[in-house]
Amino acid sequence: MSQGSLNNITGVILVGGKSRRMGRDKAFLQIAGRTLFERVLAVFRECFDRIVLVGDRAERFAGYGLPVLPDIYPGSALGGLYTGLYHSATEHVFVSSCDLPFPNQAVVRHLCSLKSDFDAVVPTLAHGFEPLFALYAKSCLGPMRALLESGNFCAYAYFPQVRVRYVTDEELARLDRDGKSFVNVNTPEDFERIRKEGSL
Repeated sequence: MSQGSLNNITGVILVGGKSRRMGRDKAFLQIAGRTLFERVLAVFRECFDRIVLVGDRAERFAGYGLPVLPDIYPGSALGGLYTGLYHSATEHVFVSSCDLPFPNQAVVRHLCSLKSDFDAVVPTLAHGFEPLFALYAKSCLGPMRALLESGNFCAYAYFPQVRVRYVTDEELARLDRDGKSFVNVNTPEDFERIRKEGSL
């Protein structure tokens, strides 16, 4: 691994999304010959010795040789995050959705470097939190579980109950020079826009 692995952190990739707005599985959309999932996985393999997938689609990801954990609380990203954190052999996990076109290794490493004295390290950009490209400690499990069992699936509603290190876009700008780390592909229009911008 080129810069050394973060061997005390488990990489968790959420693969359970339904891709309703896209109309087809976002994880397997291709950019420059690699699927979005493979682009996230490549960054995780540079950073983490331990990687797990979370979601109820084990058959779609069987060829990657990674554990695929079924959701303890199905139906939400928060449930997927809880599952990955619950099963983690390490105190911390770094989570990502499986459909980021331009995941940034430098951003991952910076967020992970801030974990001391915090329960979560979360990018906080102009449009809001990025709770699905963030670091979490097992100390978040209790507040997450209480939220899930109350029927609230908001991925950040428990933040006031834990110690969160919020990382602003200004802080990340030197690492994310092209501003693409948090580009999201939710609809066919999003994907076409990325194509037209010459990102393929």
